Amino acid sequence: MSLKHALVLCNGEAPPPEFIKNLKSQATLFIATDGAGNTALEYGIRPDIVIGDLDSFNNPNDPELILIKDEDQETNDLEKALTYTLATDVEQVTVIGASGKRIDHTLKNLSVLKQFSDKFMSLGFRDIYGVTYLMPHEHTIDLPVGTPVSLFPLSGRVEGITTKGLKYSLHDEPLENGIRDGSSNEICEQPAHISYKSGDLLIFVGDSM
Repeated sequence: MSLKHALVLCNGEAPPPEFIKNLKSQATLFIATDGAGNTALEYGIRPDIVIGDLDSFNNPNDPELILIKDEDQETNDLEKALTYTLATDVEQVTVIGASGKRIDHTLKNLSVLKQFSDKFMSLGFRDIYGVTYLMPHEHTIDLPVGTPVSLFPLSGRVEGITTKGLKYSLHDEPLENGIRDGSSNEICEQPAHISYKSGDLLIFVGDSM
């Protein structure tokens, strides 16, 4: 049985319409957060749900849309969308439009990624370049040689990172914000394997060329 898969469009930098349509075709639920509902409708892509405080949505009286108004100012619109999906049988979530525009919104969304990562079978931020997600402590990537991979210590410092199959390897070493990160690496043999001992390790996996 296929897993229930939600696509969430945030109000950051929107990917191209065809990109969204392709991801929507693979999802069982399409949610737009507040102002992102405007983008979806402008693209001719109707969301199943528009959720948020709805202060930016331009079509609040559209009878064909399910609108969920949540004015809680302690949570952002992505938190509201992910909280909603937790009450459904969704197990996989792809978030698009989570970055770009205001950097504080991007940083907040990365915090939300950490908050919800252990609540779904998979949760990732996708854009036209690749996918970003919080990595489990043991992780295997079976993608073509040359696929871009970057590692970032979301928690500030990540201890005991060991990689195999990446061009620039780590052997039980730390990464720390402002000191050393693991950006612009790539897969050099299949499959690649990454492990770490403590912290929160963010990984970006680029679309293979």
